[in-house]
Amino acid sequence: MTIAPERPATTAERAVSVSASAGERRRSVSLLRATDVYALLGAAAAALSLTWLLFARLLPLSGTIGFLVVAYGLFLGLYGLLVSFDENGPAVRDRLAAVVVQSLGLVMVVALGFVVVFTLWEGRKALPHLNFFTQDMAEAGPLDPLSAGGILHAIVGTLEQITFALALTVPTGMVCAVFLNEVPGRFARFVRTVVEAMTALPSIVAGLFIYATVILALGFDRSGLAASLALAVMMLPIIIRAADVVIRLVPGTLREASYALGTSRWRTVWHVVLPTARSGLTTSVILGTARGIGETSPVLLTAGFTAEINGDPLSGPQVSLPLATFEFVKSPEPTMIARGFGTAAVLMALVLVLFVVARVIGGRGPGQLTRRQEHRRVQASRHDAERFAARSGRPAPRDTPMDTPRDTPMDTRSE
Repeated sequence: MTIAPERPATTAERAVSVSASAGERRRSVSLLRATDVYALLGAAAAALSLTWLLFARLLPLSGTIGFLVVAYGLFLGLYGLLVSFDENGPAVRDRLAAVVVQSLGLVMVVALGFVVVFTLWEGRKALPHLNFFTQDMAEAGPLDPLSAGGILHAIVGTLEQITFALALTVPTGMVCAVFLNEVPGRFARFVRTVVEAMTALPSIVAGLFIYATVILALGFDRSGLAASLALAVMMLPIIIRAADVVIRLVPGTLREASYALGTSRWRTVWHVVLPTARSGLTTSVILGTARGIGETSPVLLTAGFTAEINGDPLSGPQVSLPLATFEFVKSPEPTMIARGFGTAAVLMALVLVLFVVARVIGGRGPGQLTRRQEHRRVQASRHDAERFAARSGRPAPRDTPMDTPRDTPMDTRSE
């Protein structure tokens, strides 16, 4: 019996054995160290102390905003000074930039939380009443208690208006975004410039445009459909711009692979580009919906205001949740103000529900199919196999690996 020669130890193994024999401590690769936390807390405490000293003892300064601004400036300076004791110049600038970005993000989260909590707190008196969601304000006035009247007319109007607006803007915006990316040229550059300019269009201008063209020029009455057209004018450039950016991020190699297989341009867009960008396109629709669902002035100009429920979007005035909120909070009566904040809370909940529904519909990644889509793919594969067999004159195979769904084992599937 021959004995294999012993393999010589590699450099990595020798380094590990040396470090183990010497008792070397493993170095932490975490980005957050204890010295960073101490520097952050120390700079914050010193900044607050110095600012209080300046405002209370040394200088005739006052005001909460000024106190926060001075404290934040001193905090950045002191934090940079403490970090400079251990790091060089680029590292100090990197830490300062990270602190600024994270603090701005914290400010945005705090501001959003304050808006949500304040709205819910002010509308707490109206939200517990069931009639607030099942009645309109046709038989309730400013002096009536919260047990009478509701916002059902505003909920119906908002849902109808945003549905019509989405039915107009989603297909139009997607087609325009595909055109901007797949058909380049002078006209595409012109359309992109117009879209970018319209993203900053004031809402009152969109309302005046629909009011002048649809109501005055064409002779239509104020209605929910006219309000939907005004909202569509506001939502369309947002959806086109966001979808354009998302489609532009799709790798060109996917298009080239599809063209190499002999696929036409429209089939490449439908089966490759759009499924790959599904999640981003859903985000673009959400952004456009959020822009349109909170507009007040276009609805006031094109649909008017009514205290009664109007389920017909083609005729008669129709109110929305933002417009109802605006009308409620104008009243000096506490019950009407509570109704206004309750309406704003319902609007936020509606936006959240639409956001969740859009994420459920478009949140799947590229290549992930539902059971129904998987079944259609199996049926299409079987049909193609039968067609190829008919052309060659041979009998079609009853089962192929191509026909087997991913979630069905081959040995348990019945023929």
